[in-house]
Amino acid sequence: MALVKNDLINAVKERCYVTEPLARNLVESFFEVIKSSLEEGDSVKLMGFGNFIIRKKEARIARNPKTGEEALVEARQVVAFKPGKNLKTKPVKEEDPKKESNS
Repeated sequence: MALVKNDLINAVKERCYVTEPLARNLVESFFEVIKSSLEEGDSVKLMGFGNFIIRKKEARIARNPKTGEEALVEARQVVAFKPGKNLKTKPVKEEDPKKESNS
């Protein structure tokens, strides 16, 4: 099961004892600051969590696997996430395979 934005808003609301509109504003503002920093070409470093970085991809020739036709993929920039040391060392709780098959 994935954590979605509404889950984050509810968690902020409960942990910070604030109203839902304030929690929503905090979460939205947090994401907006990260987004605008990345759009300006800056990295976002969250100590103990990880880094959002801009990676430059060079232009390249790709091939359509169905037709074999070549196509030019233009140079572009992509956002990458590199987890911090604390996030890497935490064990991930494994899901019970029996639960997933019943869904």
